[in-house]
Amino acid sequence: MTTPPGKLYVVATPIGNLGDMTFRAVATLKEVGLIAAEDTRHVKMLLQHYGISNKLVSLHQHNEDKASQMLLDKLREGLSIALVSDAGTPLLSDPGMPLVKLVKDAGLDVVPIPGACALITALSAAGLPVSQFTFEGFAPRTSSARKAFFSESALSPVTWVIYESSHRILACLQDMAAVLPLDREIVIARELTKLHETIVKTTLANAVELVGNDENMRKGEFVVIVDGAVLEKTEQEVTPEQLKVLSILLKECPLKTAVALAVEITGGRKKLLYQAALDMQDAE
Repeated sequence: MTTPPGKLYVVATPIGNLGDMTFRAVATLKEVGLIAAEDTRHVKMLLQHYGISNKLVSLHQHNEDKASQMLLDKLREGLSIALVSDAGTPLLSDPGMPLVKLVKDAGLDVVPIPGACALITALSAAGLPVSQFTFEGFAPRTSSARKAFFSESALSPVTWVIYESSHRILACLQDMAAVLPLDREIVIARELTKLHETIVKTTLANAVELVGNDENMRKGEFVVIVDGAVLEKTEQEVTPEQLKVLSILLKECPLKTAVALAVEITGGRKKLLYQAALDMQDAE
């Protein structure tokens, strides 16, 4: 009789407060044959708290390609495995993606065990729009790369979120202030679910001053949430992108067809695009 393959459980763990561990997560970690952890020493303390003694194996950014293949072999042999990170939901700026992709590509089951997530926790209490948002992971490490990154995000109309470490949070905000309007609303969330949890909603200018003047605001792990830009609708202009699309279409289609297609492709106003098309033809 062939042994059925095991399942890979992606298990969320607390981001600080041990009371946020779910019953299902505890039961799953007790039942699996192996637990793959980013830092076995860190996770061992969590397991001891809940009386879990299952075997641990390391899965971190330096070994995950090799370890992932080994874990896939174990799953094929019928062993069920739990994947955990140091805190929160695995794969969100944590190792694990190669393993999950390998298991999915092999046609085996990947079962999510939901729970704490710093990203969602911060957004839920931020007081900024969350119907649409982008998560950018950790900000780049160098000042020049951060400024370039913030410049790319400056005009985004949706809320965007980054993670940041204690030793770079002030420099990160200073670089942000060099690129974004100082009155842009942001939220700084630190030490979420822990004793010194702090969630501050303020302007970017005030945030730089607050973090610069208060040493405690430079301690812990951070989620930084930035309000989206308010884009003014300009009815008298056609964007460079719309002009490029229109120019290409005019080479292949009659004027009215080119304009209709440009409206459908770019979402531009028909009247403006039609006038732009006439101007292009007159210029030839």
